[in-house]
Amino acid sequence: MSFHTLLATSCQLQDYALVLIRILVGIMYIKHGWGKVIGGKSEWIWMGEQMKNLGITWFPIFWGLAATFTEFGGGIMLTLGLGTRISAALMAFTMFVAVLHHISNNDSWGYISFPLSMMVVFIGLIISGSGSLSIDAYLLKHIIR
Repeated sequence: MSFHTLLATSCQLQDYALVLIRILVGIMYIKHGWGKVIGGKSEWIWMGEQMKNLGITWFPIFWGLAATFTEFGGGIMLTLGLGTRISAALMAFTMFVAVLHHISNNDSWGYISFPLSMMVVFIGLIISGSGSLSIDAYLLKHIIR
């Protein structure tokens, strides 16, 4: 296989890689988010209180619900490839808050590394977009002109 063929094939496979990443991460976050959806008010308030690491202490239930529905709804959106960059941006911010929470608790690297890794994945999706095998691409090609 020539270098040119390898590069061409790699470019073609990028869309499949993005689908794989979007669907697997999306399903994972649907599950994570659903646990928070059914967690109820005390879970939402606790999550919202983590905004204190950014100096935001008002209305924690709002921030907790925002994080909950970012994870759950964002997982659905990523899986579908719909609004990928917006969903990924919101999810990256949610993971940033999670990283700050674990750092402020002096948690071990094992606790910090998961949200940090996911934040990097979401930043990658912000940069790359959803790829051509997505509802985003369909809408851009056929609906939005």
